[in-house]
Amino acid sequence: MSSVTPVAGSQRPAEKDHRWLILVIVAIAQLMVVLDATVVNIALPSAQHALGFPNSDRQWVVTAYALAFGSLLLLGGRLGDMFSRKRVFIAGLVGFALSSALGGAATSFEMLVAARTLQGAFGAILAPAALGTLVSTFRDPRERGRAFGVFGSVAAGGGAVGLILGGVLTQYFSWRWCLYVNLFFAAIAMAGALAYMRTNKPDSRPGMDWAGTVLASAGLFLIVFGFSHAELAGWTAALTIGSLVGGVILLTAFAFAESRVKHPLLPGQRRAEAQKQVKATMNPRSFLVLSSTRSPTSRHAGEANAGDNRSLSLTPEN
Repeated sequence: MSSVTPVAGSQRPAEKDHRWLILVIVAIAQLMVVLDATVVNIALPSAQHALGFPNSDRQWVVTAYALAFGSLLLLGGRLGDMFSRKRVFIAGLVGFALSSALGGAATSFEMLVAARTLQGAFGAILAPAALGTLVSTFRDPRERGRAFGVFGSVAAGGGAVGLILGGVLTQYFSWRWCLYVNLFFAAIAMAGALAYMRTNKPDSRPGMDWAGTVLASAGLFLIVFGFSHAELAGWTAALTIGSLVGGVILLTAFAFAESRVKHPLLPGQRRAEAQKQVKATMNPRSFLVLSSTRSPTSRHAGEANAGDNRSLSLTPEN
């Protein structure tokens, strides 16, 4: 999502010497965002028991993250274009960590859902900044290919790591540690970012495309919500069809508007990078990983109604 805007001083020897350390930092941040899409699934029955919310509300703990992340991803990319990627990256880390702490300390269902929504929003800021940092750090095509290979592997495997980690934390500690664990990942990534990333600003700062931001965010929100609602009500439900159709219409309007603004949110030269981010965040393996949580979640809850125990399978993998 973040454009490959030339950055002053981006090829300094110091940064080049630390480029592989920067890859590790970015990979840790990416792992945190990706595993958080699945780590909570295993903890849902325990969280439900502790906070006392019904089965019908369980889906929102997962969906809130997906809706915020999916709808704000393009906006997060533009923030990385407008400001220093290091600062945006650190801001995303801090926000994600604080949101995780809020969720871990939740005393009510509403507080937990609000925390998950904030996690998704800050994840949408963090993920494009991480990708943009990777693109600007690795200039050599061969090295960039290796870096993206590592980045993609983390995105593909993070969901499975989340399921395993969620089970261990829930079994031996508490469901709250499925959220608190992000504080450790964020602290490591933040220390590395402060030590090795350079504070570089773009040579030219693009303006904010407000019309495109609203159209894209609303369209992506409806698309994600439509898929999420289809899991519960089916593909023929009026709300499912209306959300998906409305999302397609808004995204079509977004594509039309982008060709007529001075600073488009997604200009043509950024499409290849946007495709990489979409593949990293919405990898098809995430659907299989999340769908597999239905059985362990049901066993953990020990409830007879399998339909009520399903965790939503539409959650982005970053």
